[in-house]
Amino acid sequence: MGDDDRPADGSRTPGARRRRRLSDAETAQRMLRAATEMVGRSGLTVSLDHLSFEDVIREAGVARSAAYRRWPYKDLFFGDLLKELARAVELSSVAGRESEALVRRVIAERLDWLDTPASRRRLLVEVLRLGGEHDFEMLAGSIAWRSYLALHATVQSLPPGELRDEVAAALAESERGFLERVAASWERWAGLLGYRIRPELGISPAVVATLASATLRGLTLMAAVTPEAARQRVTADPFGTGPAEWSLAALGAASVAATVFEEDPTVTWTEARVAAVRAALSD
Repeated sequence: MGDDDRPADGSRTPGARRRRRLSDAETAQRMLRAATEMVGRSGLTVSLDHLSFEDVIREAGVARSAAYRRWPYKDLFFGDLLKELARAVELSSVAGRESEALVRRVIAERLDWLDTPASRRRLLVEVLRLGGEHDFEMLAGSIAWRSYLALHATVQSLPPGELRDEVAAALAESERGFLERVAASWERWAGLLGYRIRPELGISPAVVATLASATLRGLTLMAAVTPEAARQRVTADPFGTGPAEWSLAALGAASVAATVFEEDPTVTWTEARVAAVRAALSD
């Protein structure tokens, strides 16, 4: 019954006593409380409810009869759409070219820093400081990245079964491609500057990429609701090269690097080595 004891068809039950009409505030309070209790029982579902099946039909320019023949129920369409979205995620392209260009520019503008071990360390720090901040801003503003995170949440809300498994597998493939790109980039640029992963740690570049991207992922999630916290800056000196202003994203990446990387003792810095660095910047 509604707040005036009328059934859904609007008629009044004989003998029913009219209840006090709820105010807008009381209605909102009851609705919100009931919804909160429902979520507590079933969990919060991330869905495609904002997307209208009819709007998609119009956008695609197909006949309604054809669309409903292919998907008799809209839920079937949205299941296929989830799989399509998961397969279409191209994380490897997010911030890829822009990040590479930034690293090249940072090194190219400081080639004289290759002269001594101390200045090479400073150069690595600048790559991490400026690159980490850049990558965070690119991810935080990327529609593809936001869609990827939303799909991750959606997978958790799907019931166990074929659809959940297929969407999860597609997302895992995108994740692997993304981490492979990040790992290759870290290994390449650190190696170019004469650094390597500490052998005694027994970890791969993929592990380093996972640790670094986890910080970025967490901060991009925070940025949606607490942008001032995610974009906070601090003065820090993670490599002992002197204090500087760091974004939290860059500081997180640098902290990982400071733990896992060391100067490669097999590298000898000669004029030929410096020339190789110059050549690599133009590849």
